[in-house]
Amino acid sequence: MATTSPAETTGERVVVLNPVSGTGEHPETVYEHAKSHGYTVLETEAEGDAIELTRDAIDDGATRIAAAGGDGTLNGVVKGVVEADALDTVTVGVIPCGTGNDFAGNVGITGIEQGFEVLEAGERRQIDLGFADGEPFVNSCVGGLTAESSAETSPTLKDQFGTFAYVIKTLRVLPSFDGIRLTVRLSDVDAESPVWSGSALAVLIGNGRRFPPSGSTQANMEDGRFDVTLVHGTGSLDLMETAAVERLIGRESDQTSRYTVSSLEIEVQEDDPVSFSLDGEIIERHELSLHTEQRALTVAVGERYEPIPGDEE
Repeated sequence: MATTSPAETTGERVVVLNPVSGTGEHPETVYEHAKSHGYTVLETEAEGDAIELTRDAIDDGATRIAAAGGDGTLNGVVKGVVEADALDTVTVGVIPCGTGNDFAGNVGITGIEQGFEVLEAGERRQIDLGFADGEPFVNSCVGGLTAESSAETSPTLKDQFGTFAYVIKTLRVLPSFDGIRLTVRLSDVDAESPVWSGSALAVLIGNGRRFPPSGSTQANMEDGRFDVTLVHGTGSLDLMETAAVERLIGRESDQTSRYTVSSLEIEVQEDDPVSFSLDGEIIERHELSLHTEQRALTVAVGERYEPIPGDEE
């Protein structure tokens, strides 16, 4: 299952590498930098390997573990840390090798070499960790449509909209989508509106990111709250142009409701369960309970990471 880099390495420093993330052209570069920095490289071969490799590495004494892949690989590494009950002892690093690398950008890391440099000398921050029915996620949870179109989603769309690109792609191929009837119970909101109920195209829950198409997409990762966007209505909108998507989820849109909360409960009033994407990993639920654990995960961040992000409009 695993391949180890040949030079002077230590069990305390590990890179979990997904060799087929993105274009699949990154493994050689990752190995070169891992060797020069003294990291052991463990390759995934199948779904779930990142979790198991991380858990085993921690059992062997690892205290610094980097995910070399996309957001899904990072999600697997974080799950492994959680399952090993090692949030207090392990620092997680990000080596961006995926298509969109959404979370990596939000923590100020834009390339493989920089990812290793940040692991060596970068600032450590304790960021929030989201949980959906006990499953951890670092970046976002997106629900409301199936993810069947994810394989066809273009890199350009992923770069611009992150996980929401899958929703956009699905809406484009399902123009008659009538929305999904949801009831959403939110905490930490005005007492006059603790519940949202209606037909939704999508519910977008950001931990590491938020969902405006312009300005900063990085959420405040240390405030113990999610950035929630509910996109309501039906799928009869023309989403073939990016501008239409920007109008849909733009801050002034009357088709969105936005909240900042520490937890929420989602109930689906449909016969079939709804697909939810946790950092790109799919689960299906009729009900979903989400909460944050404030500053639970230690992450190496780049200089461009903003503890309190602002808009760039």
